[in-house]
Amino acid sequence: MSDWNDVVPYFSGDAIVHLATINEDGSPHAVPVWVGPYGDGQLTFFMVAGSRKDDNLQRDPRAALSTTENGNPFSMATVRGEVVARLSGEAAVEIADRLARTYTGSDYDIRSGLVAYVLKPTVAWARDYSGE
Repeated sequence: MSDWNDVVPYFSGDAIVHLATINEDGSPHAVPVWVGPYGDGQLTFFMVAGSRKDDNLQRDPRAALSTTENGNPFSMATVRGEVVARLSGEAAVEIADRLARTYTGSDYDIRSGLVAYVLKPTVAWARDYSGE
């Protein structure tokens, strides 16, 4: 496992992150999401309530996130862990707005029906294979 201080920068900017959850039949479900740091050593992301990823995380809290550094696809980070909170209402909108400002410069345009998750990593690593 890498030091968290080496991993968190990958999830602090505007690089697209892939979220993997587990479908009801045990197959993987992977989708791109916006992610940011949350609290001490955790990550957060949001989605529309009732989406496949929301249903999957409510049933099974295990998830994985992976990303590459913008402009350097050989520099990457992966986190595996469990969601420890599902936030709704204004708390979810606040997270969506914070992440949207990072990724787009503006608040998120959907104002209701969102949920946000907080993921506590159990395994985290970062590697740069580019030789730079």
